[in-house]
Amino acid sequence: MPDSTRRHLLAGTAAGLAVAPMRAWAGLLPTPAQPAGPFYPLELPLDDDNDLTRVMEQSDVAGGEVLHVAGRVLDASGAVLEGARVELWQANAEGRYHHPGDRNPLAIDPGFQGFGHMVTGVDGAYRFKTIMPGLYPGRTRHLHFMVIAPGRADLVTQMYFAGEPDNERDGLLRRLSEDGQAAVTVPFSATPDEPESQTGVFDIVMG
Repeated sequence: MPDSTRRHLLAGTAAGLAVAPMRAWAGLLPTPAQPAGPFYPLELPLDDDNDLTRVMEQSDVAGGEVLHVAGRVLDASGAVLEGARVELWQANAEGRYHHPGDRNPLAIDPGFQGFGHMVTGVDGAYRFKTIMPGLYPGRTRHLHFMVIAPGRADLVTQMYFAGEPDNERDGLLRRLSEDGQAAVTVPFSATPDEPESQTGVFDIVMG
């Protein structure tokens, strides 16, 4: 499938996601910062769009359960932030990162992009198509995010999955306050018209 077609299809799928409508909140809790971890890419891949389930010019498709992750980048007053670069990186379905520093003996998935990004528009929205990450040793399932917004300090955080049993034992997640944990823990449910995948909404609030 041509890359331009894939991007168009992804945009069409994501347009139907249940992203919460913009409201004029006041005093939103900023999304807590968390460590980037050791596996941020040493070099950004040539294909780093917002569909991590395919790699440009390869026929392989990423293994694992498909996820749609969407949300908005907001400031603490609830205003959307246009022009914010949102980056996502994660382990593959086996729990291994596509990074030379990951010595995990599990297999690298050639069909999994591992890193992606997009830039928010006037609605402050972002969306990714990816897969459920496997369990990396010593951690619960999680996604890494970095947000680079004009005129603001960069935010690095991690997103967690509601109901995941290992959440109770994850040191980085448990280090946060109850409100902080709630801000980065996201429930997922079946995607409308695509029941084999799941969708979650993760709004990111810049301090």
